[in-house]
Parts: sequence; C-alpha cells; structure tokens
Amino acid sequence: MAFDYKKEYKVFYMPKAKPGIVTIPQMNYLAVRGSGDPNAEGGEYKESISLLYGIAFTIKMSKMGDHHIEGYFDYVVPPLEGFWWQDRENVDDTLQTDFAANGKDMLRTDLAANGKDMLAADGNGDGIHAGIAGIDYTRKEDFKWISVIRLPDFVTRNDFLWAIAEATAKKKQDFSKVEYMTYDEGLCVQCMHIGAYDDEPATVELMHRYIEEQGYVPDITKQRRHHEIYLSDARRVAPERLKTVIRHPIRRV
Repeated sequence: MAFDYKKEYKVFYMPKAKPGIVTIPQMNYLAVRGSGDPNAEGGEYKESISLLYGIAFTIKMSKMGDHHIEGYFDYVVPPLEGFWWQDRENVDDTLQTDFAANGKDMLRTDLAANGKDMLAADGNGDGIHAGIAGIDYTRKEDFKWISVIRLPDFVTRNDFLWAIAEATAKKKQDFSKVEYMTYDEGLCVQCMHIGAYDDEPATVELMHRYIEEQGYVPDITKQRRHHEIYLSDARRVAPERLKTVIRHPIRRV
C-alpha cells in the first residue's frame, strides 16, 4: 500500500476543528511563487498548481522509468499547500505600540468591524506585532503566495533537477518557475477550518484567542507566513464542506 502522508502524519494534516499548538519539522517542497487573484481563470495561481502537479507526478512515477531515486518507496502525492500574504505600503508605526498595549481588543474589534484576517504584512512584508495589519479578503488581486507540495525526504535536489528536465522534455512545457524549497516552520498554532475560504477569519480569531490564553502571540514575518493545507478539491466539494488546515507561526510573549 502506498505511503500516505496525511494518514501517517495526522498531527500535521488532520488536526481537530479547534486550535492546537504544534512544532513542524523542516521539510522539502516543490514551490511556485506568484501573485494575483487565485480564482482568476487562466491566472497565475491556477498555472502554478498545474506546474506543481506536473513535477510531483514525474517524481512519483520515476519508478516506471530509468531514473533510480535512492530510498524510493511508493507514496500518495501530498496535498496542495499555500503560504499567503498581502503587502501593505502605509502601515502606521504606532500600530505596533498600540497593539502591545491593547492588542487583544484591537484584534477582535477589527475582525468584528471589517471581517479581516489579522495576518501581518507591512510594506516590506515584515510582520507587525501579532499581526494587526491584515489580509483583506475582498482584495484578492493583492494576494501574494507560494504554492507548495511536500516532497518525500528521499527526493534530493538532483532528483528534482532531473524531474524538471524530464517533464519539460515529455510535456513540452516550461517548468522553470518550479523551485526546490526547504522550510523549517517551527512552532505554530493550527486548526481545521471547515467551510468557505472567505470564512477563514472566524477560525483565525479562534486561533489567536487560544494562543493568547496559552501565553503566545502570532509571529508572522517575511520568513514565517500564513499557511494553508487543502484537504478538499474545491472543484468537487461544496464551499461549506471544504476542509483546510490553517496554520500560523507563533512565539512566546
């Protein structure tokens, strides 16, 4: 039976629908970076998914060809994931001071008033203290993202380079946007979100309330992003039934 990462690592891929704290180890990924509305037909985001799966399945099916990957075992291609943010050019520096004093109330008030996910990103992509300057879900055209698929540990950079060349030759397609990315995510809060993507702010609020009670704050920075893992196929599953793991990096107060 093929190794299924979702089943073997349930702590990472199948959390409960309530927040929990977890430490995520270093992993290797296929990655494509881009920007823009993920729902746009023929857009950059949908192209990125096609590119990722093209390489992911080239590696998986290497067992059928001449390229031998040392340590290879049969596996289910892991789910699509994404790191998301929006750049903000004019964030008032006083927000950092205000949040330090009144962060909890500011976070909840802004969510209630604006329905915004409090994910930090200032003009340089650096995180405001605990993420007060947020993502505006109504401005999907402003999204920046890194789409990723986890690689098995046995896949080396050389195996990745082989897969790029192999897929390019066989599919007559440009795969140069696909990267081999190593990421050590570290300490995070995560929760299973069940419902539409636009309803995520309510789950994020629950996550932030939980970590406040546990003595943590969000630690979203240029290196540590809002992270989603997609367990449902949005083309086949009704929005209210979509399952998405939401994960935020955190740190001790």
